[in-house]
Amino acid sequence: MKKEFKINGDYIELIQLLKVLGIAQTGGHAKMIVDEGIVIRNGEIETRKRAKLISGDILQIEDMEIILL
Repeated sequence: MKKEFKINGDYIELIQLLKVLGIAQTGGHAKMIVDEGIVIRNGEIETRKRAKLISGDILQIEDMEIILL
């Protein structure tokens, strides 16, 4: 499933994005998702919970692809 997300500002932190999209219910849940190593950013596993995601980044989380605009 593909999803597009428009960033307001220069960037959004990874755990914040997971919460905004409803992938994670809480900050703790978002951190757990990142710790499990299932977040792929631009083809590489992203392990930094507060990674600054920018326009043009593509995230893969299990069967979901998120394109940041």
